[in-house]
Amino acid sequence: MPLAIFDLDNTLLAGDSDYLWGQHLVARGVVDGDAYEAANARFYADYKAGRLDIDAFLAFALRPLREHPPEVLLRWRQEFVEQHIAPLIRQPALNLVARHRAAGDTLLVITATNAFVTAPIVARFGIPHLIATEPERDGAGFTGRVAGTPAFREGKVSRLVNWLAEHDASLVGSHFYSDSINDLPLLERVDHPVAVDPDPLLAAAAQQHGWPVISLHGGAT
Repeated sequence: MPLAIFDLDNTLLAGDSDYLWGQHLVARGVVDGDAYEAANARFYADYKAGRLDIDAFLAFALRPLREHPPEVLLRWRQEFVEQHIAPLIRQPALNLVARHRAAGDTLLVITATNAFVTAPIVARFGIPHLIATEPERDGAGFTGRVAGTPAFREGKVSRLVNWLAEHDASLVGSHFYSDSINDLPLLERVDHPVAVDPDPLLAAAAQQHGWPVISLHGGAT
């Protein structure tokens, strides 16, 4: 069965779950509002520009997981998904996933955003497979560090290669949908790369390569 691979933030979702999780923590008073919001915005701008320092960002983003009990984090996450994520799940994205499901494709999300934030979001799409940046655990809690390779840029490729070996799968006939220039290394590896509401840098790359460009946020697909 061919793979249908989806980026999550600003691709299947009409927004960025990583950034919005930070905003949710600010709104709840969990973190130092002004300083955290300024850093969150700066990292997000760097990401969109294709110059994110992933190690610095993850040290920042995973720190709140270390500082709070798992049961509290789970409660905050449930609120976050209901309040901030559910409105960003649009029908065109659901339709695209449904078409690949009906075709018998294997559905997979691959995202740089950590698995604690993204697992319940991916479940809402009914997608069974997720490759995400994995927060390191210490018993039931988190250490604030990353376990293994972050699923970012070339890290997405290496994590996917390992996943393919574990699942006896290949990229023959594969699709990958993404909005971001950061995903160029993986877009260049699949048989059917598709730019979704692309950022300016990816839009230029898609035009250069002759890749299709679609919208899941502004119209039907």
